Parts: sequence; structure tokens; C-alpha cells
Amino acid sequence: MIVAGEPSGDSHASDLVHQILEKEPNASFFGSAGPKMRAAGVEAIVEADTLSVVGVGAVTGAIPMFLSVLNKLKKAAAQRNPDAVILVDFPEFNLKLARSLKKRGHLVIYYISPQIWAWRKYRIRTIRRHVDLLVSILPFEKEWYASQGVDHVVNVGNPLVGQVRSSLSKAEFCSKHGLTAEDPIIALLPGSRSKEITRILPEMLAAASRMADADSSIQFAIALGPNRTSDEVALIRKNIADRGQQLPKNFTYVQNETHEALSAADAAAVTSGTATLEAGILGTPMAVVYKVPRLDYRLLKPFVQVPHIGLINLIAGERLAKELIQDEFTAQALSDELLRLLDPHVNAEMRARLHQVSDEMQAGGSDAQAGEVIIEFIKSKSADAFR
Repeated sequence: MIVAGEPSGDSHASDLVHQILEKEPNASFFGSAGPKMRAAGVEAIVEADTLSVVGVGAVTGAIPMFLSVLNKLKKAAAQRNPDAVILVDFPEFNLKLARSLKKRGHLVIYYISPQIWAWRKYRIRTIRRHVDLLVSILPFEKEWYASQGVDHVVNVGNPLVGQVRSSLSKAEFCSKHGLTAEDPIIALLPGSRSKEITRILPEMLAAASRMADADSSIQFAIALGPNRTSDEVALIRKNIADRGQQLPKNFTYVQNETHEALSAADAAAVTSGTATLEAGILGTPMAVVYKVPRLDYRLLKPFVQVPHIGLINLIAGERLAKELIQDEFTAQALSDELLRLLDPHVNAEMRARLHQVSDEMQAGGSDAQAGEVIIEFIKSKSADAFR
């Protein structure tokens, strides 16, 4: 059984499924699956596409749906009795599922550690009691868990390091999207969730307008994830135009080409999350942004236990990329920072440091190693596994 609930988890889980099937072709999978997992052969008891929500209000409103999904997966596990349950990221849901399934005697493996080192540290109790193996992808996590008395942790390195690459050269990307390779390009990554885009993209576009006023040669590319549509962007652009706000002329959007946009860009505005690692691996200088509803921020801020929000900064151990969070995330502040990053000296310095951090992330291993670790662990617990 394998369970993911967001686009990034769907991607990691599908890669893991491919790796396991390569070594154990008789293995079969069912659970909560997004489009990539389904394409990899996972039977979807639940389609994960609609499970991604963000915000206290949104989560509260979705409780009946989540309880229904939880019950479906618990029932499926009871009926099919899998050799193991692999939970991928998605901690709000998966830690509850881990608790329930472990109590019912299932072997529970958690791939991609919940970020409890950042906030909600009390969740360590659930991992200590209800997770048999935690497979970590961030370099500092194994040591951190050991300091908390959790020793069933294996670090396999970040799979993104081997996966994140552009399929197009900068010249090819520009030719495809009507951009000029000789002029500056700014990539705008407004997030993977609909509500993130609604809150974050308008401020990004406002910053782009300010930058275009300062330098009319600057070009902008919005990078949309596979689960987003151009209609969403068109609606936001219309709302901005209705307010009389001017949009930059050198503007395009791309879909399913996030890596290509980042690789071609001179700098980027990146919504906090996995995308900051992708930008870092590609060596793209960036500003990290995020904004949630005010009530959410007031409620959650006291629980944040780390000095940085951006994953790339946490791994670097320093504020490598400027973070513009909540009220600090304004069009003026973002445009000022992106213009600063276009300075050749500043740009070159950040690119060099990002490549160094990327090398450090690669030290642990790969998806292939994650698959091997999980297969061997399951075999050690069940003589009949994979037969």
C-alpha cells in the first residue's frame, strides 16, 4: 500500500514505485495515487488529485472528505493486508493513517520525513511509536532524529538532485516561447495549489510590472505545475486589469516546463516549498516568497522552530536566498530583490553557492537507494514479501 496526497508526493512516490518494480517486478501497489502514480501502475483506491488543501479554514472545511478517505484506506488495508504501507510526505493526513494502521499490526514505512524539525515537534511521538522505518532525503535529518531518540532513520539523499534538469537549452526555451535569450528572464513560480496561486501570483505580477518599468528589456515566464491551468492565470490577470494595474508586455506562461523555465532564467521568485530545492539544484538565484491567510499566520507562527522557511536555506545553513514572508512579501520588496539578483556579480556569487549546496544534497544517495532500502527492510520483516 502506498499513500501520497500532493503533486510533489505523487512525483516522489511514482519514482519510488518504478525503482521497486525494476528490482521486484511481481510487486503490486494500491492506495492514494495521483496521476503519475496511476501511470506507474498504482491502483487508486483514492485519487489524490483533490486532496491538496492549504490554510486552516480550508482544512477545517475538508475534514469530512479527509475522514472518508481515511476510512477507505483503512478498510482497503484491512481487506488486502499488504506486506507494508509506504506513506509519502503529506503529514497532516499520513501521520494519522500511520497511527491507525500500526495499531492494526501493519508495517509502516514513511518516505520523506515530515518537517517536524521545523514545527509541531510533538509529532515525534507518532513517528517514534507508529513508524517502523523513516526514509529521509535531507542531509541534517538523521542527526536531528537521533538527538530526539529516534534511530530507525535512513538517509538516502535527495532524489531531486538526480532528476532536476532541463530538457531544453536556454536558446531552445526562448525560441519556443517567443523570448529573447540575450535579455534578462525572470521565472515566477506561484506554487502548486490553487489557493497559493490566488494569494501569491498577483503580488508577483505587480512586482514584474515594477521591474518592467525600471527596465523594459526584462522578460517574465510564469511556470505552472501540471495540475494548474492557464485559465486560472487568465482570471487573475483579468482581475488585476480590472483594478487598473498594468501588466508587463514581455510576459508568457509555461506548463510542465518548470525546470526549463528555471534553467533559462537569470533569477526567479519561488514560492516556498520543494521548488526552492529545484531552483537551487539548477543554480538559479532566487527570492523565496510565501503568504497565507492572516489568521493562519498568527496561529502557526509561534510553532515555527527553524531560522529559515525556504528549504534551500535550511540545507545551506544560512539565509542564502532572501525570504519575503507574509507582510514582507510586497511587490516593491520582491522587485527590489530580483533587480539586485540581476547584478552580474551578485548573480554569479549565488550560483556558485547554490551549486555547492546541491553537491552536499547529493551525498546521501538516490531514488534507487530508497527503493533498495525499502525492499530489504520489507524482506527482513516478511519472508513471503514479493513472492
